[in-house]
Amino acid sequence: MQSKIMYIELKTDGLRGEGRIGLVKFSKSGSNLYYKNRVFQKNKGMPLKANYFDESSFEDFWVSSPRKDGNDSLFSSTVNVDEDVRIEYWEKIRKLPNLIESTAYKSVGKTKAEREKIEKGLRRRQMDNAWMPN
Repeated sequence: MQSKIMYIELKTDGLRGEGRIGLVKFSKSGSNLYYKNRVFQKNKGMPLKANYFDESSFEDFWVSSPRKDGNDSLFSSTVNVDEDVRIEYWEKIRKLPNLIESTAYKSVGKTKAEREKIEKGLRRRQMDNAWMPN
């Protein structure tokens, strides 16, 4: 099973929630992700801001590769960094080795224009999927 450091955000209100950087394992097909004790399944209906859901709790999540600039969240929020990936995250992804002791950071989020572009792309994909036969 392949593992990768990812950004994981719980979408508690459909838009924003707790974000963190952690080690995620991928199934061979990529339709399932494994993080700590959770199993995430690809969200085929894809709510606007969530691409996976927790199989047991049905909570929505956004899971993506972490950005080099740290602006991973859609809206401004604090992002926690798991201890098991902390050093690699700060050294290899963010290229800020002076911050390797940091267990959290402030993500300023996307600009309004970036959020609108993301929403437009997600809506387009939803429309495309609605027209595709199963």
